[in-house]
Amino acid sequence: MSLLAVDIGNTNVVLGVFDKDRLVAHWRVATKTSKTEDEYGILVLDLFEKFGIDHKTIDGMIISSVVPPVQPLFEDMGKKYFGAKPMVVGPGIKTGMPILYDNPKEVGADRIVNAVAAYKETKGAVLIIDFGTATTFDYVTSKGEYAGGAIFPGLVISLDALSFRTAKLPRVELYKPPMIIAKNTVESIQAGIYFGYLSMVEGMIKRITSEVKTNPKVIATGGLASLLAEDLPGVDGVDEFLTLKGLKIIYNLNCKSKKLKE
Repeated sequence: MSLLAVDIGNTNVVLGVFDKDRLVAHWRVATKTSKTEDEYGILVLDLFEKFGIDHKTIDGMIISSVVPPVQPLFEDMGKKYFGAKPMVVGPGIKTGMPILYDNPKEVGADRIVNAVAAYKETKGAVLIIDFGTATTFDYVTSKGEYAGGAIFPGLVISLDALSFRTAKLPRVELYKPPMIIAKNTVESIQAGIYFGYLSMVEGMIKRITSEVKTNPKVIATGGLASLLAEDLPGVDGVDEFLTLKGLKIIYNLNCKSKKLKE
C-alpha cells in the first residue's frame, strides 16, 4: 500500500509518500491560497515523475491542515488525480490519544499529529517543539495524553515584524552570527534574533519541565529545527519527518478501526 501524506501549514505544504511504513519521498512546497486543485495536482504529479513514483500506486491519502482555504483544494486534488477520498485529521478521526485541552477542537491538527508520532517514538512523557511559521510547544504525559502547550511567534515572523515596524532596521537573512556582541547592524539583528530565540526556547523548556514535574524527552521538528537544535542542549533529538510519521500512524489506526467495524 502506498500512502500520500499531506501537512498543510501556513508557509509550506509538506508532502510524503509511504511505501507500507517506509517514507520513500518527501517535498516541501509553498502554501498558496490562490492556486487551484489542478495547479496543485499538476505540481504533485510533476514531483512524482521527477522522483520516479507512479501516481497510480497511491491507494490512500491523509491530510492535516491549519489553513482552511487550502484544505479543500487538496481534498479535491486527491479525488481527481489519485482517485482517493482523503482522510482529514479532525473531529471524528481516531488518534489514540486523549486530548486534555478545554476545547479539543481548538488544537491545531499538526500539533496532535506531532504528539501522536512523538509518543510512539518515546513511549513516555515528551515535549515537542515545532519550529514553523509559529513555534509551538506541546506536552504529552507519560500516559500518552495530550496535555496542552504554548504558541510563540516564529523566527521568520519575528524578523519580518522587526523590519516592518522600524524605520531604519533592514530585513536580514536568518543566519547564525559568529558572536552575540556584533559590530554592525545586520549581525546585531541576527544575533538578537538567533541567540535571543535560543534563550527563549531554553527558558520555556525549563519552565515547562518545572511545571509538569517530569523530565520529558524533548523532540524538535519543523523547517527551522535543524538550524537551532545544535545550539539547544535541552533538545534530545530532531525529527524533520515527525508530522508525516504521525499522519501515517493515524491513517493506519483509522483503517484498522474501519475494518473492525466492517
